[in-house]
Amino acid sequence: MSDKPSSTGTRVRRWPLTLAPVWLGLALVAAWFLVARWSGVRAVLLPGPGAVGRALVDGLVFPGHYWPYLATTFDEAFRGCLVGSAVALPLAVVIVHSRWVSAAVTPFLGATQAIPAVALAPLLVLWVGYGLKAIVALCALMVFFPILVSAVVGLRTVDRRPLEAASLDGAGFWARLWHFELPLAAPTILAGTRNGFTLSITGAVVGEMVIGGPGLGQLVMAQQGRDTPGLFASVIIMALAASAVYSLITWLEKKVSARVRP
Repeated sequence: MSDKPSSTGTRVRRWPLTLAPVWLGLALVAAWFLVARWSGVRAVLLPGPGAVGRALVDGLVFPGHYWPYLATTFDEAFRGCLVGSAVALPLAVVIVHSRWVSAAVTPFLGATQAIPAVALAPLLVLWVGYGLKAIVALCALMVFFPILVSAVVGLRTVDRRPLEAASLDGAGFWARLWHFELPLAAPTILAGTRNGFTLSITGAVVGEMVIGGPGLGQLVMAQQGRDTPGLFASVIIMALAASAVYSLITWLEKKVSARVRP
């Protein structure tokens, strides 16, 4: 009789973990329903799950007016994440491989996190004007720090033995970087990208509120004080969108980790 655990048994044991977010979500909705029903708070301040659910269905299905706003916000966030990554990743390589650059730049990195996005938005308007460019720049600034830090940590903690073996075989700096360092550091870099992209969505919404743009931020501003269930629905859509991207990058991170794990 084989002692090897069956794949069927493994799948059965994983089901409770897979359903854990569902049970937590149902518990939160039940608590929300009870508070909205029995706390005495007016519906204009705290609508019940039913009213918000109808607003979600109206916004996503009939007539589905949320989709253009969501697409605009995602486009801004994605572009900002690309721009931030394009600056952060090369800088991380330079910081890891140059003690002088590391000593000069590292003390200033924390300052990038001390300035709130709302304070940066008016400056970006002065520099690049209103519209898409300013919002993308704001998103890029918000994702820059987490992606840079994760890339630096990932590159510094790479196993040095494959790099030393590649050097003995005659591999140059760029070959080692491309074929060994970046693939081995990819899981850590993806972890920073996962956090950065969710921040990029936040930056896009804040940018739309402060700078102006036809995305979820402007929709929230229009709903404020007029359509509380719709406002709740918009916030839920933002959270669900960010969670979907977070889960997708987490899945990709696990796949990459499994491929590079020795």
